[in-house]
Amino acid sequence: MSMKIAGGKTEDGIVVGNTYDKYGARNPIVRWMMKGFEESLMTLSSKANPCTIHEIGCGEGYWVTKWNQSGIEARGCDFSHQVIEIARDNAKQVGVSIEQFSTRSIYDLDAEEDAADLIVCCEVLEHLEDPEEGLRALQRVTQNYILLSVPREPLWRILNFARGKYCLDMGNTPGHLQHWSKPGFIKMVSTYFDVVEVKSPLPWTMVLCRRKTG
Repeated sequence: MSMKIAGGKTEDGIVVGNTYDKYGARNPIVRWMMKGFEESLMTLSSKANPCTIHEIGCGEGYWVTKWNQSGIEARGCDFSHQVIEIARDNAKQVGVSIEQFSTRSIYDLDAEEDAADLIVCCEVLEHLEDPEEGLRALQRVTQNYILLSVPREPLWRILNFARGKYCLDMGNTPGHLQHWSKPGFIKMVSTYFDVVEVKSPLPWTMVLCRRKTG
């Protein structure tokens, strides 16, 4: 689907949403990478077999809208008022209810209001000043499964640098405050959740986890 994006907007000094339309990109390399991301996300989310999905940090609403179109009850939240308005516009264009989107910080998640069969939080934790506090908040709303992804470092910055992007910042994408290798991310996540499966679509680390038992 063709969607509006934030395109570098900031809110409270933080870059929000996507700086460019990665899902609609024409560059063949970007298209190949996004195909790998989508296939991994769809494979892992289908293993959770959810009836309800809540995407934390939903940005412009690409996945929430897509899931609703496929018949899954999905909703999304984001801390940015601006990006939620864009998500609502995108949803409205394809007949998805704008009520599926709300403004909320990851730190303010509520166990009763925000729980779902599957919690999805992709490309969010690297933007947080306190990612472990974010993971503790995600624990509160994870009833069963949670799906997480982050850029895989240092590969992410190397690829940015190789294509001449963000060279003055050594390839670091604007707004990325945290940087994890694949083993480092899995180790951190394992403190809060039981890791079920790991995928590595270039250049991300993506994990499907379950709520810890016992």
